[in-house]
Amino acid sequence: MRSTPGSARSSIRSHALITDSAVAAVLTAASLAFALLVGDGLTGVPAMEPRAPGALGLVLAALCTLPVALRRRSPLIALAFAALPDVALHALGLSPGLGGVAMLILLYSAAAHRGLAVSLIALAVTGLAYAVGSLLGHEPLSWADHVIAVVVTMFCWTGGRSVRLRRAYLAELVDRTDRLERAREADTRAARAEERSRIARELHDVVAHHVSVMTVQAAAARKMLAVKPDVARDALTAIEEMGRTAMSEMRNIVGVLRTDGPAERGPQPGMQDVPTLVDQMREAGLRTELSVEGGAGGDLPALSPGVDLAAYRLIQEALTNSLRHAGPEARAWVTVRRDSGELLVHVEDDGRGPAPEPELPARTGHGLVGIKERVALYGGVLRIGPRDGGGFEVRARFPLKDR
Repeated sequence: MRSTPGSARSSIRSHALITDSAVAAVLTAASLAFALLVGDGLTGVPAMEPRAPGALGLVLAALCTLPVALRRRSPLIALAFAALPDVALHALGLSPGLGGVAMLILLYSAAAHRGLAVSLIALAVTGLAYAVGSLLGHEPLSWADHVIAVVVTMFCWTGGRSVRLRRAYLAELVDRTDRLERAREADTRAARAEERSRIARELHDVVAHHVSVMTVQAAAARKMLAVKPDVARDALTAIEEMGRTAMSEMRNIVGVLRTDGPAERGPQPGMQDVPTLVDQMREAGLRTELSVEGGAGGDLPALSPGVDLAAYRLIQEALTNSLRHAGPEARAWVTVRRDSGELLVHVEDDGRGPAPEPELPARTGHGLVGIKERVALYGGVLRIGPRDGGGFEVRARFPLKDR
């Protein structure tokens, strides 16, 4: 587990040298007391009664345990410094005190805080020190003593390795959790950006189309206001209806952004609304013809919702551009054909471009970018450019899957 800032475990780790020094001091005091008691023969076990340690023995016994203060900073070096006086005490026949305990602590620390190679070297140093001390010692040890020593040593080493592996496993889990969290945040940001892009495309298509039609209708009403008031009145009525339709569509699109309640969303437009769109273009002054090929009885094909909306928006944007840029006498043709496995949408006009308006600033729209994004989203192929014989065309092919 990861220790939280301010916790007891975190405080101990941040002051490891102070904590280990305190442990070493307590262990040294206990070792010296043990050496004096054994040396004075107070244990009652004659086989464990070496002669009195004296000053040299006490110094060597202290040197066996004091390196424990470096058990987490330099465990292998501390183990080597603890092993030398321990071997010397055995060679001199003096009591090592708790030197063996200190070496086991250092062996565990090396296995728990260092890699496999260092822990194996520490195990070898411990085994070598034990073997040399046994050979130089004044009291021979039985096979049972050797077996117990080996078992305790391996237990300390295995315990340290287990702790290290568990820490590494928990650290990997924490790191993996952090990576997954970062990936999830990145996915969330990407999804939000995609949603903003989608809403921007929808708003652009709706606003560009309806405002363009309303602008043309307003210009016609202004020209006919004094000459033919009835025609001007019809144009103003069309502008009013177009404005209401635009407001309704924009309300449906941005309704998903509401957080205070469920959004009231109407059905999205689709290919079944193309005839109405063509009629609007005709009323706005763009002579538009619709041709449906490959459908049942000349009807527009039924498509998946995503492709249905993308194809409709493509036609809407292409006709809007024709209305704005093809000129007053231009004609437009919309061809929709469904072949086996694909949908062809072709919008073309024969316009020569609008009359120059120097008083208006040049503007760069995002309609073509939106069309490209929509077609690419569904794996389609798009061609936009001049038309043979004059004019402009937009041609797209959408691959269709079995419904």
